[in-house]
Amino acid sequence: MSDKILAEFLLPTSELRDDLPFYTKTLGMRLENIFPADDPSVASFSGHGIRLRIEKGADVPPGHLRILTDDVDGFAEGARELTAPNGTRISIAPLTPSVEHIAPHREFAVRRLADEAPWVIGRAGMHYRDLIPSRLGGSIIASHIRIPDGGPVPDMVHYHTVGFQLIFCYRGWVDVLYEDQGDVIRLHAGDCVTQPPGIRHRVVEASPNIEVIEIGVPAEHVTTIDHDFTLPNGVGDPEREWDGQRFVHHIKDTAVWQPSPIDGFILRDTGICEGTKGVAGIQVLRRGQGQSPAFTHDADIHFTFVMEGTMTLHAEGQNDSALQAGDGFVIPPDMIVQYQDASDNIELLQVALRGDFITKPF
Repeated sequence: MSDKILAEFLLPTSELRDDLPFYTKTLGMRLENIFPADDPSVASFSGHGIRLRIEKGADVPPGHLRILTDDVDGFAEGARELTAPNGTRISIAPLTPSVEHIAPHREFAVRRLADEAPWVIGRAGMHYRDLIPSRLGGSIIASHIRIPDGGPVPDMVHYHTVGFQLIFCYRGWVDVLYEDQGDVIRLHAGDCVTQPPGIRHRVVEASPNIEVIEIGVPAEHVTTIDHDFTLPNGVGDPEREWDGQRFVHHIKDTAVWQPSPIDGFILRDTGICEGTKGVAGIQVLRRGQGQSPAFTHDADIHFTFVMEGTMTLHAEGQNDSALQAGDGFVIPPDMIVQYQDASDNIELLQVALRGDFITKPF
């Protein structure tokens, strides 16, 4: 007895003979069966990973079929949209997702934790809070992510089609596996990694009340589950690149503090600007000596998350904003801003794209 199981999508038709050449010749599917012989009214087709049953007079909608191929110009004579004789809409789209480069919308924005922005349950049961509601026109997403209970994470090996992605451990710890990076990497609070485009990875386990900051460019990007890839997969070439970017693992405890272009602060650089060849720059800022004068920057995107402490953000043409841990803000290029009344324990996560931006005192 065979244990084979097939599933079919049922589609209607008013005249099967009109559909036969379309599904076999235009779409390149294979006719599997057809009946009755004297006046066919039912036929099954297979191809491109699916099976269809087209039945004359079936009381179902005609449906919308998407066919994915990396040869969109060579399939169906280059058509992108077709309508089958039975009314089924056919869309032809690329099989391999690509990164959409979106010019950022320039704006000043402040997001406060006290505003009670909603936490949304997302992938693998993780809770997400949006730190840039406008997403700057779709160019970036900044998420505050938490796993309240901790423990094993029901994640699968996957990868993202992105231009840039950062995971910064804000509180607690999290265990992750990355392609070609050996065994489990534990990120402690203050550590971070980049997830280069296409690198396979999986979240393994987290401490109770783990919190991370995740940055993704662009805001909407495809996550693909890789069912055939197993992690860990050993240590590969440390200089390997994924779309021109290296995997970067920054460890807080080995970092060196240095003067910041923003006077009155010091910083530790994560090395991400070098690892991404200038795509992004990530620094952590702390209070230094003296007062902090006004400054401007020329980054297309400049986002800051307040990890600890308090300060007042003064921005040209805006009301002053009193900020505390959990708040975030975006400063557009060339806006005159000043970090005032920063507490001694202030700690800021600064994210800039590009990473080789210039900050100037004003």
